[in-house]
Amino acid sequence: MNLPSDDLLHDIFGLDTIAVIGCSTNPAKAAHNIPKYMHEHGYTVIPINPHTTENIFDQVTYDTIAEVPVKIDMVNIFRPSSEIPDVVDAILNRDDSNILWMQLGISHPEAAKLAESQGRIVIQDECLMVEHRRIMGL
Repeated sequence: MNLPSDDLLHDIFGLDTIAVIGCSTNPAKAAHNIPKYMHEHGYTVIPINPHTTENIFDQVTYDTIAEVPVKIDMVNIFRPSSEIPDVVDAILNRDDSNILWMQLGISHPEAAKLAESQGRIVIQDECLMVEHRRIMGL
């Protein structure tokens, strides 16, 4: 499954909390700019990056998704496709995170099928910011 219906995307964009696996402190990277855009549009963005202790978007940066102590509505993934099975396993160990969004250029059909078989909505190889702008009319 790539993009769900526009109605479902509208519902997804009505959620509040986005964990970003691979969130970057580098403003030159999409893994910084796209989460920043979502933060600026009212979402709580929870950065996950084991390579920094720096807060990003005034939020504590966690090493893993397992450490995040609050409910996560969506996980936005900025990791190589080869890492997606491990990322999906970590997400599936939580009882929240019903939306898994792999950024443009990132996909893993087998891991996506596993997540979907456990009731998760999976979007692969699509840009969260592009779709947010389109659906929200920005």
